[in-house]
Amino acid sequence: MKIFADTAIIKEIEEVSKWGIISGVTTNPSLIAKSGITLEEAIKKIVDLVDGPISAEVAEADAESMVKEAKVYAVMHKNIVIKIPMTIEGIKAVKILSRLGIKTNVTLVFTPSQALMAASAGATYVSPFLGRLDDLTKTDDAGFKLLKDIKELFVNYGFKTQIIAASIRHLEHVNQSIRAKADIATIPYNVLKKMVEHELTEKGLEIFREAAKK
Repeated sequence: MKIFADTAIIKEIEEVSKWGIISGVTTNPSLIAKSGITLEEAIKKIVDLVDGPISAEVAEADAESMVKEAKVYAVMHKNIVIKIPMTIEGIKAVKILSRLGIKTNVTLVFTPSQALMAASAGATYVSPFLGRLDDLTKTDDAGFKLLKDIKELFVNYGFKTQIIAASIRHLEHVNQSIRAKADIATIPYNVLKKMVEHELTEKGLEIFREAAKK
C-alpha cells in the first residue's frame, strides 16, 4: 500500500517528503484554505517536493465547467490528478477527462455502487471516506467494510481503478486500509507522525540508551 500525504500545508509536505516514503499528495478546498495560499500556488510548490500523483480538486459544477477547470490544472504538471466530486455531473466529467487522457480521483465515495459508477466512467482513483462513514454510522468499522467491498468489486470485475483510503483519522484507519488491501492510504500529517510510534519501541530505545551509557 502506497502512502500519500493528505495536506496542502507546505511545511508539512517539506518535512514528510524528506522521509522518503511519500508517493503522492491529496488536497481539497478545506486543506487549501488552511494552507493560506491558492491551489495554483500550492501545486507549484508541491510538485517540486513530491514526485508522484498530486490531487487537485475542481469546484462542484456542471460537467463542462469542471472539465474546463480540470484542463487548467492538468497542464501545470504531468503528476496532476483531477479530483472530481461523486455526482452525476462529476461522472460525466470523469468520462470526458478519461478520454482526454487526464487522470481523475473521484472523491466523497461512500458506497460500492458509487465506486462502480466512477470506475465505469474511467476514474484512475476512487476515494472512499473512512472517518466520515464511521461518524455517520457511529461504528468503528463501516469504512473498513466499505474498503473491502470496493476491493472485491474491482477484483471481481477487472477494474484497474485504484482505491485511495481517505478521511483517515487515526492509526486504526491506517491498519484497516492495510487489511482491506487498499492501493493507497492518504494520511494527514498528525497521523503520519504517529505511525512510527509504539510504547514498546520507546521502552526498547530506553533500554538501548541505558546499555550504551555502560
